[in-house]
Amino acid sequence: MNDQRVLIAEDEREIRELLKKYLERELYLVDTAADGEEALRLFHRNAYSLVILDLMMPKVDGIEVCRQLRNQSNIPILMLTAKEQEVDKILGLSIGADDYMTKPFSIHEVIARVKALMRRYLVLGSSGTHPQTPDQIVFKGLRLDLKSYSVEACGREIALTAKEFELLKFMASSPEQVFTKTQLFRGVWDSSYIEDDNTVMVHIRKLRKKIEADPSDPQFIQTVWGIGYKFSGEKE
Repeated sequence: MNDQRVLIAEDEREIRELLKKYLERELYLVDTAADGEEALRLFHRNAYSLVILDLMMPKVDGIEVCRQLRNQSNIPILMLTAKEQEVDKILGLSIGADDYMTKPFSIHEVIARVKALMRRYLVLGSSGTHPQTPDQIVFKGLRLDLKSYSVEACGREIALTAKEFELLKFMASSPEQVFTKTQLFRGVWDSSYIEDDNTVMVHIRKLRKKIEADPSDPQFIQTVWGIGYKFSGEKE
């Protein structure tokens, strides 16, 4: 068994046990919580590599738990929701969730997304599983450190989630190339099927707020109307 620990916060016992069973088959260490208060207690007590978080939970709901976790950590958060309204999905992403799935879901799809989030979050060091890339991507006013997953913009350290970092790295690695939303989703979310292009739009908006001096007039992440987005920057 490896040392990657997952926290499942889900009030439905059947779903909680199903997720735990399949994740343990993948050799993850797994803790479970039936409500938001218990999830927060466990999070403060243990070191986790990823959190699976139900939107609607008793005592403290998933939105508040997500907000508190994101204020303390950039750990990947996969949000589960029984609701289909777009506002719930967008709200979950806007407060820091890296991905979401709507119930009912395929357990195999959940496992695939967990693995994708883990790959992007963990720094694998000398294991050889990373492609050979420079340690940094540097533009005037923006620096990405690929080893420490840190970003500096306009002379200040910027806290990004794992998914935000991967999206920025994906675009900055090919400056001036125009990407459609589908291309960005396939490249960053490890899926050929984009359920909802709001996923990409929300993360683009969050990145602009964090790295742009003026998000309404972005210097780095630019919209190409009718097509998608591109990264522009002056190399140092």
